[in-house]
Amino acid sequence: MKKDDAVLEIPDQLKPADGRFGAGPSRVRPEQLLRLVEVGGAMMGTSHRRPPVKQLLAAVRAGMRDLFALPEGYEVALGNGGTTAFWDAATCGLVRERALHLVYGEFTSKFAECTRGAPFLADSILVEAPAGDAPEPAAVSVALAGPEAGAGPEADVIAWAHCETSTGVMVPVLRPADAADALVLIDATSAAAGLPVEITQADAYYFAPQKGFASDGGLWLALLSPAACERAERIAGERPSIGPDRWIPEFLSLQTALETSRKDQTYNTPAIATLFLICEQLQWMFARGGLDGMVARTRESSNHLYEWACAHPHAHPFVPDPTRRSLVVGTIEFGDEVDAGALAATLRANGIVDVEPYRKVGRNQLRVAMYPATDPADVQALTECIDWVLERWL
Repeated sequence: MKKDDAVLEIPDQLKPADGRFGAGPSRVRPEQLLRLVEVGGAMMGTSHRRPPVKQLLAAVRAGMRDLFALPEGYEVALGNGGTTAFWDAATCGLVRERALHLVYGEFTSKFAECTRGAPFLADSILVEAPAGDAPEPAAVSVALAGPEAGAGPEADVIAWAHCETSTGVMVPVLRPADAADALVLIDATSAAAGLPVEITQADAYYFAPQKGFASDGGLWLALLSPAACERAERIAGERPSIGPDRWIPEFLSLQTALETSRKDQTYNTPAIATLFLICEQLQWMFARGGLDGMVARTRESSNHLYEWACAHPHAHPFVPDPTRRSLVVGTIEFGDEVDAGALAATLRANGIVDVEPYRKVGRNQLRVAMYPATDPADVQALTECIDWVLERWL
């Protein structure tokens, strides 16, 4: 690789129409932003307790019910703070005594850290796999009976991520046969709207809207089963009897979030622009086939990316198992002859941004987000740009 050469200028005709491929915040469609200025601007700076904003929140909740075909009894709850706030809220309000976590990357480990640090819970059970792989959800039956469980109560929550954002590993949402009365909590922050899901297989399918829904941060949304709602209500009502250490701040109370969501409100002032962008994206999704249409887009994008990497002389998919390769976040590893950091810097200099790997994985990689708002043609253009650069370096 000619590291000392001047930065290459990729021909404009090769570049994607939109060069944003970040796995953190997704690209926001310009049409959404234009609608925010033209229509949503009138709601900015107004009370979230009044009809315009309440109607907006009601539209978001109804859209989520329709997109995910929620069964009778499932509820859509919203709260401020993003997925990290939901981890704390779930630790306080859904785990009664003990949690079991499938851990296979940075974000699955972060929720486990929350429950492990809670003084009112027994030690969490961790079923781990190295980066690029993942445990089978069915492995929880072994963990519950094996040495990982140790002494203490059985797990009443089983948690994993539909897509581990840090590595691009995808794990199906399938309720373990031996789950019994344990709640299944699925982190869908990267997955929601881009991966197929049968919601009845989960009790909480939760996410932030800045990825699959091409919105901004500051909120969490959770699709909660009747069992999850009942658990939240029971824990909120039994706090004195289940341990003096379980103090639940109102901001982290799932019971409070449910009560306010049922009124089409949030506990405190929400990010109105974020809600508006979600609503616009939902309408865009419905016009293109709903969840099935969105999965078709992410599948087309990811099929191209992985097929390109498998055929490449200098690259390969980081996740070896094809069934584990995410449709929405693809991680590509390069041989030692390629400096992926320099490659990402060259792409960035040409307006193709945020393809750097997750910082803590520490591998010679690029990571490409393929959320529904990403046109599959842009993913194809990205690989053509990478090929163009490597042809001049190697």
